[in-house]
Amino acid sequence: MENLNQTKFKDFELLGFVVFENYTPVLFTVFLFIYIFTLIGNMLIILVVYHNARLHTPMYFFIMNLSCLEIWYVSTTTPKLLTMLATHNKKISFYWCFTQIYMFHSLGITECNLLAIMAVDRFVAICRPLRYNIIISTRVCRHLSLMCWIIGFLMALIPTTLTSQVHFCGRYYLNHYFCDLAPLLSLACRDITVTVTINRFVGGFATMFNLGIVVLMYMNILYAIMKIKTNRGRKKAFSTCSSHLMVVTLFYGAACIVYASPKRANLIEYDKLFALVYAMLTPFLNPIIYSLRNQDVITGLKRGLQSIKRQINER
Repeated sequence: MENLNQTKFKDFELLGFVVFENYTPVLFTVFLFIYIFTLIGNMLIILVVYHNARLHTPMYFFIMNLSCLEIWYVSTTTPKLLTMLATHNKKISFYWCFTQIYMFHSLGITECNLLAIMAVDRFVAICRPLRYNIIISTRVCRHLSLMCWIIGFLMALIPTTLTSQVHFCGRYYLNHYFCDLAPLLSLACRDITVTVTINRFVGGFATMFNLGIVVLMYMNILYAIMKIKTNRGRKKAFSTCSSHLMVVTLFYGAACIVYASPKRANLIEYDKLFALVYAMLTPFLNPIIYSLRNQDVITGLKRGLQSIKRQINER
């Protein structure tokens, strides 16, 4: 962190959504609503799964982990964005900037890991139903979940540490609404080829390895579904993984557009908008996708609300 110590008196300044400066009140209202709904929605998913014995299954255990992650994930960037919109104070300290980078990428890699594990869970449920409880036991679920979190937080140390050693110069303006690796490295004064290469390798490996697992699992799932003779059986089998597939498509689709597309000056504003999809919209939609399309969750939520209502009436 030597370079940070040399420039510790300075801050970065986030440019945010420059082209939408005239719509700041509207953006603040929309993003605040999304943030509050995301927190409430994901907390409800956690509470419903935790307090409903019928939902104590591997699939819902991973969904509960994903909801917990989404609360952290959206809270890494959104509060600062709301502060920028409300106060027009766009400065962020060096140390908070790198903390944000580390947390954002740790949780992003962890989400990639969880989505891959959830795909494996759906594969076993559909293709190996008789051995499902043996293969995906409670102990295995806990170990897999813990592994996802540990790997995510360890892998993110590499790009964060390397980027913290880069010598920055010039004007400290980051053309984004949160601290990310690409806009930060664009401020580098010296050759950063090695840093960029390693960062891309770590990010690419975490993304493509997990995406490869997801694709492989769904190829097997699709093959198994096609072998089912009745339309009702096919529909039932596909419905068990449709919600997960929607989340995977949203998350990876937006992430690939931002991180895998060629970097051009006229596309930076579009990158920010697509970053909103995986950084804010996906956590916002997860509770909707996993509740409105899942009768068990809806039933558990209704029971929870009825229980609260009874307790209020008794008082």
